Amino acid sequence: MYLGSEPACCFVETFGRLDTTAGTTVRMVSQAQLLVTCLSEIVPSRPLTLVDLTGPGLRRLDADARLFAGNHAEARLWGRALWSHPEQPDGLLFPARHDPSLLSVALFDRAQAAGRAGIPRSLGTLPFSVLGALLDRYDFSLRP
Repeated sequence: MYLGSEPACCFVETFGRLDTTAGTTVRMVSQAQLLVTCLSEIVPSRPLTLVDLTGPGLRRLDADARLFAGNHAEARLWGRALWSHPEQPDGLLFPARHDPSLLSVALFDRAQAAGRAGIPRSLGTLPFSVLGALLDRYDFSLRP
């Protein structure tokens, strides 16, 4: 399960992909897309053990930012290796791919029972001031 540290992270990681179907750099999202995309707070039932890839942890692993911002196949190999570590971490903490000023978490399957999800909230039902700030932050336009 992939999580964002805040709604902006979830928005940009969902809609901020660089490969648009039209081959353009124009960023648009529709009201329909927002209505079917939900945010939900995850409330842990115990402290989670995360491999911290945000600072010197990368150097300690002899890795670099390609681990979370490079080729997905290479990142999956690293994820599998970290999942297999004898300390059995619950997941990874890393800078978001599309906005490295924000943090993302990848929870491994073993953490499935370590928390519960709150009530999902459609992005399309966010107050317009919140949604507008997200759109402005990433230069997206809203189409009907």
